[in-house]
Amino acid sequence: MRLADLQRKDIVSLKDGKRLGRIVDVEIDGLGEILYLVIEPKRLFRIFGSSEETTVTFKQINKIGEDVILVDL
Repeated sequence: MRLADLQRKDIVSLKDGKRLGRIVDVEIDGLGEILYLVIEPKRLFRIFGSSEETTVTFKQINKIGEDVILVDL
């Protein structure tokens, strides 16, 4: 699976079922391994508000489905 495929999926919290947003970036270490995914919340007027990014490690990903990625934060 490519990063572009993951970026099309919504990120959903297992704890409350809340949609957290989508993947906008990744943090990679010096060896080329992905440290964490950066999620930016969906907002209608993102231009006017501050952008609050959330990070998710692969250990926090519970399931990757066709439309969503379930995470345990």
